[in-house]
Amino acid sequence: MAPHGLILTITIALGAAFLGGFFAAKLRLPPIVGYLAAGIAVGPFTPGLSADPAIATELAEVGVILLMFGVGVHFSLDDLWAVRWVAIPGAIGQIVIAVAVTALVVPVWGWTYAQGIVFGLAISISSTVVLIRTLTDVGLLESAQGKIAVGWVVVEDLAIVIALVLLPPLAPVLGGTGAGGADDLPLRLAVTLAKVALFGVLMVAVGTRVIPWLLAQVARAGHRELFTLAVLVVALGVAVVAAFAFEVSLALGAFLAGVAISESDLSHQAAAEALPLRDAFAVLFFVSVGMLFDPSFVVREPLLVAAVVGLIVIRKWLVSSAIVLALGYPIRAALVIGAGLAQIGEFSFVLSDVDRQLEILPAETHDLIIAAALITITLNSLVFRSVEPIAERLRASRLVRAFDERRAGALAHLERDRAEKLQRHAVVAGHGRVGSLVTRALQRRNMEVFVVEEDRRVVDDLREAGTAAIYGDAGHALVLDRAHLERAILLVVALRDPQTSRRVVEYARRTNERIGIVARAHTRDAAEYLRKAGANEVVIGEEELAIEMTGYALHRLGVSPQEIALIARGLRAR
Repeated sequence: MAPHGLILTITIALGAAFLGGFFAAKLRLPPIVGYLAAGIAVGPFTPGLSADPAIATELAEVGVILLMFGVGVHFSLDDLWAVRWVAIPGAIGQIVIAVAVTALVVPVWGWTYAQGIVFGLAISISSTVVLIRTLTDVGLLESAQGKIAVGWVVVEDLAIVIALVLLPPLAPVLGGTGAGGADDLPLRLAVTLAKVALFGVLMVAVGTRVIPWLLAQVARAGHRELFTLAVLVVALGVAVVAAFAFEVSLALGAFLAGVAISESDLSHQAAAEALPLRDAFAVLFFVSVGMLFDPSFVVREPLLVAAVVGLIVIRKWLVSSAIVLALGYPIRAALVIGAGLAQIGEFSFVLSDVDRQLEILPAETHDLIIAAALITITLNSLVFRSVEPIAERLRASRLVRAFDERRAGALAHLERDRAEKLQRHAVVAGHGRVGSLVTRALQRRNMEVFVVEEDRRVVDDLREAGTAAIYGDAGHALVLDRAHLERAILLVVALRDPQTSRRVVEYARRTNERIGIVARAHTRDAAEYLRKAGANEVVIGEEELAIEMTGYALHRLGVSPQEIALIARGLRAR
């Protein structure tokens, strides 16, 4: 393979990844499972066609750089700030518990506590790729639970960035390779943190000005390939400067390069141009990870693999759900967030790859992480499907109902006098961007509005403003009972979750046959789903957007408002 090793390695790796990803998608599994399986198939531990692991590993470094660059570009402090009360304490708490539990368990396997700490960190980080794909498939990406889960995993990604910086100087103390020992640890940590701080200051003071300016100059040149090349040079160049000039990780340099671009006007274009490159090299990264996996490890150590899978799925699901519950969210929201996080993926591989150089963990750890990732990612869709039946059983439990009542306190009920006066009112389920606009519009018409919302802070704010509101999961019959639907004339279902929306519509229709019900949906299938459940009107966001844009276009062409209204009515009827 020597004369054309690079070409053959790329061809074999991408070809195998294409086949693996295609068959994984056919089986309704995330493509990452297919990429890892492709790497196993073309690796040195399986017979048949093989790629060069050394070259694949070099290409994988580019994949890591572009992955972290993509995380930086998509990093939004505003989005994270919106869910900070849950995402930040939740992610940090989950990581701390994961590290503590793992450190206590691994001595049974003959590992040290220090190895347990590093391994616990590796299996505490969920896959951003898998989480977003799963939430998109079930229609929850833009829901309150989806935003919390995404914010949560962003905090986990930031934790990995910090870990990648601190592990090299800590390696000798943790039993790995490297210069120095416990005596000069404070000095080495201080030097490392000083270099990171200096690099960070330079990126904030210089990078956030120079990089967007450079991209703006290239964009004005009008050549798309130059802009793509500039994005690639920025990602790789900053990462290399970080590694060689400041001796910090390539991943941190790439992440900060992405953050420097994220706040500029060209961030979306940079992300769009970098996406194909990132995806291609990320695929090579996953394939290279699979190539280093020995499938016979699962046969040799089935109990160890099962134990780690249990530590990931059961512990992450239970701990994450418990934290979300403790922070005041309903049971179903807690289960959804916990289920989405109950797997590991790309950044666990990144940490494992760094450890291959530091040698803190036992040699079989890499195989263990890959096996656990393959299994937990595959199981994730099954875990998600179990959320609804588990939530229903828990809702039916007297103990859980009593817990909900005690935790919700006064926010779960409206004052008796005000509740008795409710007549011919409107009930708004969900007070996000859509629900809040509807509420304000109805109140301007002097209509009494009753809001059901699962964010306690929103309920507090509404009550202070004089709006009738209760805290709880709108999909729970007990919560809807308190909205007095039997006396209401209108129900507005402004929830993003189609399953919860259907439960709300079905219950409202059973309770009051005459009530008018309008609901939101994101797809035609979901709209039909809600109409069959009893909704009088279902609004599909993208279709309404298209109708409004058509109306504006026709207005600019001189079409009368009456004719535009007729055309819009016809489009809606179709």
